[in-house]
Amino acid sequence: MSLATSTPRPSIDLTRRDLAVDLVRVCCVLVVVTAHLLMVGVGFGADGALEISKPLTEQPWFAAVSVFGQVMPLFFALGGFAAITGWRSLRARGGDGADFLHARLIRLVRPTLPVFVFFTVALWGARGLGAPEDVIAGVAAGVGTPLWFLAAFLLCQWAAPLMIRLHERAPWHTLVGLAGAATAVDLFRLGTGVAMVGLINLAFVWLFAQQLGFLYADGVFFRMRRRWLLALAAAAASLTVAGVAGGVYSPDMLANQYPAVFAIGLLAIVQLCGLVLVHPALTALMRTRPARALTFVVGSRLMTVYLWHLTCIIAITAVCLLVPGWHPAPGSVDWWASRPLVLVAAFALVLLLSLAVARFERGPRPLTATERRAPAWRVQLATLLAFVPPFVILIHGLDPTLALFGLSLYSSALILIRPDRVATGRTTRGGGSDRRG
Repeated sequence: MSLATSTPRPSIDLTRRDLAVDLVRVCCVLVVVTAHLLMVGVGFGADGALEISKPLTEQPWFAAVSVFGQVMPLFFALGGFAAITGWRSLRARGGDGADFLHARLIRLVRPTLPVFVFFTVALWGARGLGAPEDVIAGVAAGVGTPLWFLAAFLLCQWAAPLMIRLHERAPWHTLVGLAGAATAVDLFRLGTGVAMVGLINLAFVWLFAQQLGFLYADGVFFRMRRRWLLALAAAAASLTVAGVAGGVYSPDMLANQYPAVFAIGLLAIVQLCGLVLVHPALTALMRTRPARALTFVVGSRLMTVYLWHLTCIIAITAVCLLVPGWHPAPGSVDWWASRPLVLVAAFALVLLLSLAVARFERGPRPLTATERRAPAWRVQLATLLAFVPPFVILIHGLDPTLALFGLSLYSSALILIRPDRVATGRTTRGGGSDRRG
């Protein structure tokens, strides 16, 4: 039986949690938080006006280190691992695609609703108080940056049942097909100069990364010899370098996700190979109490940390601006020296905030005897409503109107997926018992 038509036999025990994956997912989010902290530079210009800059991206060495700072390919690949293991567990219990998508919506939409509530009140309130429009626009664009993730991840979760079926029937053909489609989009965008065409790769690139996670779950990477893992990583890295040299990809790996280009997929291969190589060490590390504690504290509120960290960073920055001597010029030696303290303060504020909002990350509660899950068409419609606001924000950036738009659609999505009430034991006119539903 050929590899192109058969699903590889798992060589890792999927009945137990992969603790290394839990740790790496947490580390990915911590890297994102740190990178965003170093990109937020707010100070006063020579004329006393407020200026917003990105000190990290202005450094001559930024493009080189962005290879290590771009962790979203690995995060999406591990999302694929979680999706296929969750899907197989759900199917074993008799669940279907609508059950899968419903659970994912609860975990993604519900934690985001308070974010849109806050953005709507804060941005419209600032406008009502007469804050300068350029300041509102700059702050909104900053705090709204993480929301692009929701559009890409929701799309991947929506497609997961179909992509898992394709993986189980033809894993390598599916992977090559996604890679080819993503590359074709890149070349067409480059050849025509129509940047908006690149938005198509929001699907192909991130689905490719997710598909790699399916292979990881099936143990494909674990069965490869060390030298082959190194060779595969080197080949993917070489293709990335060639793409950068040819002008297809940016040397800034963070820029390669706006819009996504296939360099992201190649980077996912490199990162997964690296994860497998250090997997034994990470597993051993997860046997220590500090690693378990960090993974539990951050991992149990991962969406809260991701969605709120920039808001907390900007809030702390605003406080520093109000206190004389607490706002060194962005990019200065004193500014860089102050970043560790600001990072600690931002995490403390996020953790404090999580006491109020982390409960929104809880999964769907079990249905009672008088409830049934929302029908599949409502789950699908809710997914569309949840996808649209972050997709539009990805293109235009956050502003007060889009914050209100997101609040409206996310509220509607949660209403759509509320369980239906089922009448049981109801007495009919003829004196019988109606037990339909």
